[in-house]
Amino acid sequence: MTPDTPDHARSGSAPVLAAASSPERTRIKMCGLTRDADVDAAVAAGADAIGFVLYAKSPRHVSPARAAELARRLPPFVTPVLLFVNETTSNIRAACTRVTGAVVQFHGDESAQECHAACAPDQRPYLRAARIPLGEAGRHFDLLKFVQDFSQAQAILLDAQVDGYGGGGHTFQWSLLPPNVGAHLVLSGGLNAANVIDGITQVRPRAKTLAVDVSSGIEVPGHKGIKDPGRMREFVAAVRQADQAYTTNQPLALI
Repeated sequence: MTPDTPDHARSGSAPVLAAASSPERTRIKMCGLTRDADVDAAVAAGADAIGFVLYAKSPRHVSPARAAELARRLPPFVTPVLLFVNETTSNIRAACTRVTGAVVQFHGDESAQECHAACAPDQRPYLRAARIPLGEAGRHFDLLKFVQDFSQAQAILLDAQVDGYGGGGHTFQWSLLPPNVGAHLVLSGGLNAANVIDGITQVRPRAKTLAVDVSSGIEVPGHKGIKDPGRMREFVAAVRQADQAYTTNQPLALI
């Protein structure tokens, strides 16, 4: 075990963690946006990053040209994120030239070498998605090795493994994650206003920092890619409620 390993991990006792002594703001990415109005609503709600899906098989797919149009609506300090699944290096670079300041999200089977080849020439930051199996099978996913393999990533995005790519609105079992991941993490997969507080409570103590990524949880039910401004605001309010618990030193139990 490392010196940073929490006491409960050393003793084997039930993991109940006190809140951090200094406040930390959970950053929020809203993903799969396809409409001008939804981009504006996400910014107004308080999103830190906006994700555009450049994967043709996704119902939330937009073209690189459309992603560039939508990204031009973003004010300073709101980051565009371009999501790719097993895309060629040349296509990734071409799309990135259209969107100033974009972060790349690799959400397929890309190797560390492929991620590096696409992003290193421009020193472009990237996220690498780790697809965590559902249920007890998640216990066997070696997240620590995954973090080591993709040590050049700005953060590791945790998503549920389902058929195809993307979490499909499903959550994985957060309690099965290692107690000390030692990386910046982005929690994704089936998040919504009703469960994000629990997700932050369980995952934040395991990470250097934690962000959250929401897509289906802020959509009009039954309409993929069409976002609901009210659900966006509710999601942000729930995240801030979790942050407030840390700021006021309220104990947060890790189940």
